[in-house]
Amino acid sequence: METPTSTRRLDRLPKAHLHLHFTGSMRHPTLVELARQNGVHLPQALVEEWPPRLRATDERGWFRFQRLYDIARSVLSRPEDVYRLLREAAEDEREAGSAWLEIQVDPSGYASRFDGLTAALELFLDAAAAAERATGVGVGLMVAANRTRHPLDAKVLARLARQYAGRGVVSFGLNNDERRGRALEFEGAFRIARRAGLLSAPHGGELQGPRSVRECLDELGADRVGHGVRAVEDPHLVERIATQGVTLEICPTSNVGLGVYDRVEHLPLRRLFDAGVPIALGTDDPLLFGPRLVEQYRIAREVFGFSDAELAELARMSIRGSGAPESLRKELLSGVDAWLAADPD
Repeated sequence: METPTSTRRLDRLPKAHLHLHFTGSMRHPTLVELARQNGVHLPQALVEEWPPRLRATDERGWFRFQRLYDIARSVLSRPEDVYRLLREAAEDEREAGSAWLEIQVDPSGYASRFDGLTAALELFLDAAAAAERATGVGVGLMVAANRTRHPLDAKVLARLARQYAGRGVVSFGLNNDERRGRALEFEGAFRIARRAGLLSAPHGGELQGPRSVRECLDELGADRVGHGVRAVEDPHLVERIATQGVTLEICPTSNVGLGVYDRVEHLPLRRLFDAGVPIALGTDDPLLFGPRLVEQYRIAREVFGFSDAELAELARMSIRGSGAPESLRKELLSGVDAWLAADPD
């Protein structure tokens, strides 16, 4: 019988990773190496002072965060850099026990260097397939629109994503500073994506409160919400999320790193879980925040007191909320049951 102090290895718990940004997935040593190879000067915050000290609850802080992200993205200038990034991301997932990765990317951020939107997306899809063959980790792409750009740009991306639905693209997202673009402005793009069978997974409830999450549900038909933690400020909204089975992609170290919460123990992870909200733990941008996926589960265990049975349920929630093929979902769910049935380490 399991004792309260017994624990199973978290890197052996089958899981899915649903909230990881493309550039933000990069390993720090890879960033430094590619910058040197491709002639990109990195600021000290991305070299000796890494991981950088960040806070994005004001516009100046968000601008600094975005600037560092853009500098990091600029080191990806050759197709082989893209292949390397995705292969290493899949390797990191395999080490964490994750057998499915949905990695989100805005192709328009790479179109100028990779011969246009379509060519850029096809490069990402080919690199994802290569990474899957090399590691055994399933990789699906989320095409993500930028809410700081015009909604018509999002429609262009939605139509592009529609062309590749069932061919590696599994979901459609909306990211960047939610204070600069409300979800309802992007309803047209998400309607296109949903009609193509893509999961709807916009960001919301990170830098703004419950209204942001509510718009993701009402206007964008969200299957998942990136972050969504500030839904906790409205108990009726929390009940609705739980009832509808909308998965919140919660990223503990990111929420602290960007100042959404001052301390990790202030994160409403336990409150949302106990309220029946489906949760998929994610890392957001480990290149800028440091810790990767296993550490998020460790936080749930060590900070919030999640038992192994509860950690197993978190893993199941991530799998159920994913765009993974049904056969892989069944396999992973069986693996979670086996992990929990095994003797603790």
